[in-house]
Amino acid sequence: MQHVIIGGGPAGMYALDTIRKLDENASITLISDEPAYSRMALPYYLSREIPEEHVLLGDESFFQEMRVDAHLTKRVTAIDPEQKGLTLDDASTLNFDMLLIATGSSPTRPGIPGVGGPKVTTLWNLQESRDVVKQARDGTNVVFIGAGFIGFIVLNALYKIGCQLSVIEIQEQILPRMLDRSSGSLAERWLTDKGIAVYTGATVTEISDLSDHRKAVRLSDGRSLTADLVIISTGVRPNTDLVQGSGIEVKEGILVNDRLQTNFPFIYAGGDVAQGPDLSTGRQAIHAIQPTSVDHGRVAGANMVGQTVRYPGSLIMNVLDVAGLHCSSFGLWQDDGREALVLQNPNRPIYRKVVWEDDRIVGAIFIGPAEDTAMLTDLGMVKGLIQTKASLGAWKGHLKKYPLDIRRPYVASRVAEQLLRSTSLGRPSTDLRFRYLGLKPETRPTEAHHAMISTRPDVERL
Repeated sequence: MQHVIIGGGPAGMYALDTIRKLDENASITLISDEPAYSRMALPYYLSREIPEEHVLLGDESFFQEMRVDAHLTKRVTAIDPEQKGLTLDDASTLNFDMLLIATGSSPTRPGIPGVGGPKVTTLWNLQESRDVVKQARDGTNVVFIGAGFIGFIVLNALYKIGCQLSVIEIQEQILPRMLDRSSGSLAERWLTDKGIAVYTGATVTEISDLSDHRKAVRLSDGRSLTADLVIISTGVRPNTDLVQGSGIEVKEGILVNDRLQTNFPFIYAGGDVAQGPDLSTGRQAIHAIQPTSVDHGRVAGANMVGQTVRYPGSLIMNVLDVAGLHCSSFGLWQDDGREALVLQNPNRPIYRKVVWEDDRIVGAIFIGPAEDTAMLTDLGMVKGLIQTKASLGAWKGHLKKYPLDIRRPYVASRVAEQLLRSTSLGRPSTDLRFRYLGLKPETRPTEAHHAMISTRPDVERL
């Protein structure tokens, strides 16, 4: 069986790993015009927290060990489903029995004069990140056009190394696809208190060169910002150009069913390019986030080797550090007329919102300093309640009266048991086998860890 994977991101690499674990004899070919790496690791490279090699998901020795025929400098130019064939950019052809399309997404560039000039970047891929690492340092003046999730991941990385930052957003708030108006306002105030300039409801009319090799970013109201570097972060689109005219069905992305199959049962799609099951709505949606890409890759890989694995759908979620403010949103956080419970303290700031559908929590927003959000279990428990679609019954009234007491409803609804029983492939998950320089992470379990996981706790020690 000849398996071909197009794309070396998380969806492609987890599919490759799953295929090999389930079928030691499978023939696997990977085609990618970039190295195999994780885009979500790039910010840690930008902030100098990790070397470039830590961004990789595989290298030459890894592919040899996995017995994968990897073509990391080639690009597929055409797919022929009827003949089960591919054409590559060097005019060579390749046949397949099973195909996974994991071509990801690309940044959009607004039609602004000067947007294609030097020192203007989307900072989307590894090469662009290398260029910015050479340019950005303490004191570098960086202007972001667009205040969405992806842009803010990069913004946070550059904040860590001391860049002077400004953000321009055409909408009336920052992070409009992640936070509601109230929480967005709190996050904006947090940024300005950190010295990051924010311009909302603003339109850029031109990016031009200055005599000192810097950039002028002009706004529609006449203001002008000076920048050493301009980063465009105005959205992404799925890379569907490859399948246009092939007969593979495309809407916003490549349409796939709950097995990640396209309308050709031997062709799969996963990751940012795939429009697949949405856990919250039951419809098909594009969730361009790392957890969805990993799930897609593992489920597609299992089905490609003949298993029957059905994907319940991905949960839209965004978790973000905004210069020390932890922001998270899950599911249907835009209440759209649904009942919502909001708890906030603007002075800290803390903002918690849960959205109800009958007695189920279907969406949530959490923002606050890390010790008030990420360092607590509340965040994970609310995510679990959304993910399992747990009915809380009378516990809904308890939460409305005591909104900080999530633990009791969580335990009473037995969500933890449901999550422990649920797996994508019917077995415990494992990570990719690739390790930079062969290094393996070390863990040193504590006594508390033993007490939490042991099936037979030592009562006397407790």
